[in-house]
Amino acid sequence: MAETYQVIVVGGGSSGLMAAINAAQQGASVLILEKNRILGKKLLLSGGGRCNVTNRTSQEELIKHIPGNGKFLYSALSQFDQEDIVNFFADHNVQLKEEDHGRMFPITDRSATIRDALLDICLELGVTIQTKEPVESLLIDRAANKIQGVHCKSGHDYYCKSLILACGGRAYPGTGATGDGYAWAKAAGHSISRLYPTEAPLYSKDDIIQEGSLKGVALREVTVTLWDLNHKAICQHTMDMLFTHFGYSGPAILRTSGHINQFLHETGADTANMTIDLQPELNQDQLRDQAEGQRDKQVLTIIKAWMPQALARVLLSKIPLNPSLAYKQLSHQEVNSLFQLVKAFPISAYKTDPIEKGFVTGGGVKTSEIQPDSMASKLLDGLYFCGEFMDINGYTGGYNISAAFITGTIAGRHAAWAAYEY
Repeated sequence: MAETYQVIVVGGGSSGLMAAINAAQQGASVLILEKNRILGKKLLLSGGGRCNVTNRTSQEELIKHIPGNGKFLYSALSQFDQEDIVNFFADHNVQLKEEDHGRMFPITDRSATIRDALLDICLELGVTIQTKEPVESLLIDRAANKIQGVHCKSGHDYYCKSLILACGGRAYPGTGATGDGYAWAKAAGHSISRLYPTEAPLYSKDDIIQEGSLKGVALREVTVTLWDLNHKAICQHTMDMLFTHFGYSGPAILRTSGHINQFLHETGADTANMTIDLQPELNQDQLRDQAEGQRDKQVLTIIKAWMPQALARVLLSKIPLNPSLAYKQLSHQEVNSLFQLVKAFPISAYKTDPIEKGFVTGGGVKTSEIQPDSMASKLLDGLYFCGEFMDINGYTGGYNISAAFITGTIAGRHAAWAAYEY
């Protein structure tokens, strides 16, 4: 016998759990359908297993750190923002702490604290949770252009007034994010923007990578800039980075990766060119002043104060300069070349890890087909979207999960309100 609920949520991740909670808080009967054995598998991995639940910054900064259609969230943020996320957890006795750059974590440093709290709230509100129940297709009343429910692979049909698709993207398929929902969205008439990996390491054919001399070398607070074909900056990030055996990684690189995928796709270029400012807090004149005060010292001794010694040797080899030369022995041109490289050390990449290895999916259901104030479909009555399933993606640092919690909240509330109107 088919079961009927006012609201059904497909997907029990960050956005799905928040959607279910908010729908139930409006008094709606709610069902979560999850194909995994447990809920929140990706949530458990977030923040290195600590769960960076949000970023305590301004709304403008939040949007700036969601390069994939962040402006779509303006209407949602007027109803529920990152400070509301903090208050939500405080209201449910989950204590958070603030770390660098506004990142908020549970004081337990355990993602399970957040996942378990969301599950407990669902149970307190009477949300029905059905695990190991993968959806196969949507049930649609074509004549009335209205959602009816879902048909599951088990053969069960579940009916509802409002359906929320919170089924995630295609990154980290081991968490259940295998892209099943895109076919359902298309069946409902929606378009899917090109899917691509973000927050993924870069692969490079640069000599310094092929030689392997910098493998494992980490840089602190450097500025990585990605340049377009006209040498205009596409994006710029000042964070840590890492040289690997295949290319580059670390926060500054991960934030650049989605832009690189878009650049390579849109231009057809073979490689994307970047530069690293190895001393972003000092300009060339300030660097010169520091060096001039140590004119008798070897040039290697001077510049290894600004970067790891292994990179200092590589930098000098590119000019080329004998590292044992005293700074005062350098020609004017050699000095210029030295500081140009310190401020703009060139690197390149030709691809990133595939989408299955990226942590965040770029692309998804087009936001132009979704009501920004309710997350409702513009094309099919009773259908709602939230989380990474939509064409919204942010940087690491609490921005993606903020978008998930915010869109889940808005979708849940409006889906419940709409269910009462039928």
